[in-house]
Amino acid sequence: MMRFEAKSLPAMPDVTAPDGSQVRILLALRGGSMAHFELSPGETSKAVMHRTVEEIWFFLSGLGEMWLQNEEQEQVLSVSAGVCLTIPLGTRFQFRACGSQALSAIAVTMPPWPGGEEARTVEGKWPPTVS
Repeated sequence: MMRFEAKSLPAMPDVTAPDGSQVRILLALRGGSMAHFELSPGETSKAVMHRTVEEIWFFLSGLGEMWLQNEEQEQVLSVSAGVCLTIPLGTRFQFRACGSQALSAIAVTMPPWPGGEEARTVEGKWPPTVS
């Protein structure tokens, strides 16, 4: 039997994502996992594509842009608090913080995030500024 879990947002990032954003790991179940992502003002992530997972992102604060590209379409979306978007399997994506405050989002990964080898770096829309 699975136990109920609760967790507060960690004060400090747990890891750096393959795209270079700062990650605070939240909770997971068999079908998916959740994490908090943040880019500092003016930062641009590396462009990545996931091998096996899909994601749903919900932006909490800041202003920015998210570039998404798959075999059928390419789009740059303006993102800010309250915007929700999907990243289907096989989508290349990159995001950047355009305002004077950090761009932060929570994301649900389905199935749960399997580890660092999941994301591969691809050519993106903008030059990344993160290491």
